[in-house]
Amino acid sequence: MADNATDGHWVSLYSGGKDSSWALYRALERDLPVGRLLTVHPEGDSYMYHVPATDLATLAAKSVGIPLVDVHPEDFDAGGAEDSGEQGDREVEPLEAALAELDAELDGGIAGVTAGAVESEFQTSRIEAMANRLDIELFAPLWQRDPRTLADEMLAAGFEIRIVQVAAAGLDESWLGRRLDADALDELETLHDEYGVHILGEGGEFETLVTDGPHMERPIELEYETEWEGTRGHLRITDAWLGDA
Repeated sequence: MADNATDGHWVSLYSGGKDSSWALYRALERDLPVGRLLTVHPEGDSYMYHVPATDLATLAAKSVGIPLVDVHPEDFDAGGAEDSGEQGDREVEPLEAALAELDAELDGGIAGVTAGAVESEFQTSRIEAMANRLDIELFAPLWQRDPRTLADEMLAAGFEIRIVQVAAAGLDESWLGRRLDADALDELETLHDEYGVHILGEGGEFETLVTDGPHMERPIELEYETEWEGTRGHLRITDAWLGDA
């Protein structure tokens, strides 16, 4: 790896969702030299990664203007794990392998990675351990921040955020495709008090896609249908493209 965090490239662990996008945005604000975005595309549910609409990360990366590296599910197999801890450990393996390859390919190697975890010790401890093994830095600007404050900062910065999946009591089909704005955040605070819904969806209550922001040259436009399965649902994206700047 690079000898220290001031040399080499930074890699942003990126799904296109609000948390990883905010980590990327804050890294760019700090002038960290982000040379690659990296998206893991898990198959089925995942303890470590954002799952829905990760195929749109390619479109988002084009708008951001930073090359994207894809890690696909056929590159690893977390099946057969005896518990969530073992599965989480296995899910980190392809990410670590991809970063090791990038370190060899990029001039100057890798200096560090960005991550969008807010409260999940499960995710953060594994990414932190991986960074230590690779001898690189970890930039996690959302870690342990107040969720409502973070959400308000995202909106104030100009992030446009769509909810693409919900899976929690209190969240019905009307939330699918909804913009995460101040009114939605007020409702989420009420749902937090009533049902324990995390305001940022940190427990998987909902997943998001950032369709525009100050780090993007052009917005993402979507056509979609909603698919509801009784207690949970998601958007089925039928078309997506970059709009006018």
